[in-house]
Amino acid sequence: MQTSLTIAVSVIIPIYNGQSDLPDLLRSLYAQTYDRHLVEYLIIDNCSQDNTWNALQQAEIQAHFDRFPLKILQESKIQGSYAARNQGIRVATAEILAFTDADCRPEPDWLMNLIQPFNSNLSINSDPNPINNPVNNPANLGWVAGEVSALPSKNWLERYADRAETLSQKHTLANSFSPYGQTANLAVRKLCFSEVGLFRPYLTTGGDADQCWRILRETDRQWQFAATAVVRHRHRSTLKELMSQWQRYGRSNRFLHDLHGIELMKCPKLSYYVYRLSRWLLKELPIAVVKWNLLDALSTPVGLLCLRSRWRGQLNVTLPDSAREIPVLAVPQPEYGEPQISSKPLR
Repeated sequence: MQTSLTIAVSVIIPIYNGQSDLPDLLRSLYAQTYDRHLVEYLIIDNCSQDNTWNALQQAEIQAHFDRFPLKILQESKIQGSYAARNQGIRVATAEILAFTDADCRPEPDWLMNLIQPFNSNLSINSDPNPINNPVNNPANLGWVAGEVSALPSKNWLERYADRAETLSQKHTLANSFSPYGQTANLAVRKLCFSEVGLFRPYLTTGGDADQCWRILRETDRQWQFAATAVVRHRHRSTLKELMSQWQRYGRSNRFLHDLHGIELMKCPKLSYYVYRLSRWLLKELPIAVVKWNLLDALSTPVGLLCLRSRWRGQLNVTLPDSAREIPVLAVPQPEYGEPQISSKPLR
């Protein structure tokens, strides 16, 4: 059940070479049901090589005539999505920061449902979702993760990822080390960034997990899952893109191992591959052929390729020293009225 919300929100979206994504993204933002007077949409260009910046400038002009609260920014020093998000955080004026990506398509009630758990008048413990973490005091809520679902597609690889719920927050919130939410769909209380620092700007992957874990482990903040706050995302459409995605997951494992000590993925044993492929060849494939179902026919070998790509992604990759740095977001000083930024690392 939705309630009237009066919470100010800053929506932060990094964009890199996203000229083609911008029209659909803006349509999704314009369609949000959240009160525009309470929202600012910050889109941060991150060293794009195409015509993204010019397209953003035109969009900002049009937004002015539409009385739509759009503000465009640039992060030109560091090419990395976490650095771009930090730029947005520094400029953001609201108490709650909502994050999504330029290639995501938020549903109209996305922001309303994502922010609702922060409402102090709402009984969060009444949420029947089995994934949710009980929160006794909404004022102590640090972050809320929404759901990430697939955009409709006829491409069989995209349908494979959709069926596997590859991007679902259900997986990240069930992480064996500690829950976290992906920045494709995440809301964070801005005060948390003053408490634990900003995103690590030089970290190329795994920054969302790192940030959520620091909030949960260094403060007494809690988390929630807003299953009805949905953004749609296009899955990888080629085998090369899919393998690259899973290799990035492997690099993320390595970086988070170096930063937090999580366990690395063990090398899958040959016996496991033999068992899975034998089962596929003797049982799954004949059934799929009879049904003339390409998705069923190829799901097992593609899944094994993803598994191996993730394991290989952990190999021969080293966390740069610069990726350990955590910029500090200081509490605003009354005499200046603006957040004071320090580049001194927390550790």
